[in-house]
Order: sequence, then structure tokens, then C-alpha cells
Amino acid sequence: MGNDNGEKHTISVLVANKFGVLARVAGLFSGRGYNISSLTVNETNDPKVSKMTIVTSGDSAVLEQIDKQLRKLVDVIRVADLTGEFFIERELALFKVKADTPEKKSQLIQVVEIFNGKFVSVHPDEFGIEISGRSDKIDNFMEMVKDFGIIEMARSGRVAISRKAHR
Repeated sequence: MGNDNGEKHTISVLVANKFGVLARVAGLFSGRGYNISSLTVNETNDPKVSKMTIVTSGDSAVLEQIDKQLRKLVDVIRVADLTGEFFIERELALFKVKADTPEKKSQLIQVVEIFNGKFVSVHPDEFGIEISGRSDKIDNFMEMVKDFGIIEMARSGRVAISRKAHR
């Protein structure tokens, strides 16, 4: 999609927890041809407020436009581009991977242990695996198990918070 050049940016957006806010934010991106790589939304400790974590890419001009447009939206409380600062991020992924020989099972058990993963289901020919951590950890795990045969996978998308207090 357009404007997919530049580094990935993690944008944290606090919004009023109201009907239609997600659609307006997503519409802002799609209407301008900006791609969303990952989007997670959930209530905060205040049920009237939701936090959106958006991962997108683009150069500084694109990011400046996204920031300005987000701030103009009704119900947007705060926008913070976490990129370039230390922030805490996590993602959850579930994998269903072929484990149809004793050798594959043994090797897969070792890989899951290295990544501090969990087995969430075990069947004669496949394992269900849960991995959580930074997005690059999920990417690395996926690379390590692709030759086993990934039957199915699902990723939650990135959630992130700043390490420093907001002003």
C-alpha cells in the first residue's frame, strides 16, 4: 500500500471508549492510503478510556500527518509516537506446527524451550504452541519453526506502553 517506506512506528492513542471511535481512526489511515501493520484496542484501567496501539510505517512527513490528523479526531485524548524511545512491548502468538515424527517432536520441544514458549495442545501429529514477547521474538520463532510446517498461526498484534511518565 502507499507510504510503506520508512521504519515501523508504534503509536499509542488514548481514546474515549465510545461507539465508532475505532472506525474513525481506521478510516483516517485507509482514507489517506496509510497501512496499518498491527492494531490492538482494549479498555484501560478506566473503562471510559481505551488504548489503541497502532504499528505503521512511513517517513517523518507521513508520521507528522498521522499525528496531526489523529489529534483532530473527536474522542482522541492523547497521541504518542513511542518509536525512538524505550518502551515496553509484547505480542502473543499461537502456532499449530507439524510434529509427525519423533525427531520433529524432540527438535520442536527444544525450540519451544529456547523461546520460553508453552505447549497449549498436543496431538499425535501436531503441537499447539504459545509464544509471547517482543515482536522480533515472535518473528524469530516463526522463522525457526517454518521448516517443521506451520499449519496455522495467529498473532495478537503489538501492545505497548512508554517506560516514562507522560506529561
